[in-house]
Amino acid sequence: MPFTRLNYRHLYYFWMVAKEGHLTRVAEQMHVSQSALSMQIRQLEEQLGYALFVREGRALKLTELGHVVLDYADNIFAMGNELIEVVAAGRGQRSQRLRVGAVATLSRNFQENFLRPVMGMADVKLVLESGTLDELLGRLAVHKLDIVLSNRPVSADEEQAWRCRRIARQPVCLVGKPLASNRPFRFPADLKGMKLLLPGHSSDIRTEFNMLCEARGIAVDIFAEVDDMAMLRLLARDSGGVALVPAVVVQDELKTGLLQQYCVVPEVFENFYAITTERQFQTKVLEALLTQSLS
Repeated sequence: MPFTRLNYRHLYYFWMVAKEGHLTRVAEQMHVSQSALSMQIRQLEEQLGYALFVREGRALKLTELGHVVLDYADNIFAMGNELIEVVAAGRGQRSQRLRVGAVATLSRNFQENFLRPVMGMADVKLVLESGTLDELLGRLAVHKLDIVLSNRPVSADEEQAWRCRRIARQPVCLVGKPLASNRPFRFPADLKGMKLLLPGHSSDIRTEFNMLCEARGIAVDIFAEVDDMAMLRLLARDSGGVALVPAVVVQDELKTGLLQQYCVVPEVFENFYAITTERQFQTKVLEALLTQSLS
């Protein structure tokens, strides 16, 4: 049956439940009763003339039409968030807000270096968040973030037209306490007997280093495996081990002489990516930041 008006409150409740997959949890989050939430969704289904969910045990699963409606809802509420930002910026506010998400394991030094051109600007307010890549992409998709910084790329798919640009590619080094000898470090011969601090197996750096060791028959003594670059930096500084890191991670310690770069590891690099999504109105400060990083 044709209809002329869509109740966006009903659509919002559906959207929340579709993303969570559980009626009770959403009711608790939104401080409404489960029965009231069910009624709102039922009214939307009655207006559309089709079921949007089927129940499987205690969980709700989307029907075929439910997936279609969810796609529309994603776009509608993403545009709503963008609208709020655009209107706020048009009210004569002096500052622009730049909302940046960075994966939790990304080098803090790299993040600071990337954002340095806008840090301290009187008309720019920085909002920084960290989390997993999936968490941050979810917030980017609904325009609650302007950009996500990652050391892993993402590809556009049917649901999201991600724009993923490599903004830096840095060699990976072995760093540790200053060596007593002035003789140049020989890789890989001088690795013998050294306690290595390596990124965890989820890291692309670790994968490339493992492949290098396997191809060259290099045996190593692993002292610790650490996912977080900030912790790897601390261990390199305080444990006496030798860390496999991009130089940017320990740039301050290298400048002060607290740590020494032994060598650049051949064939191993870390890539840094800026991930954005298609928007009708892009923040000017973000455009300038990306242009500068890619130049």
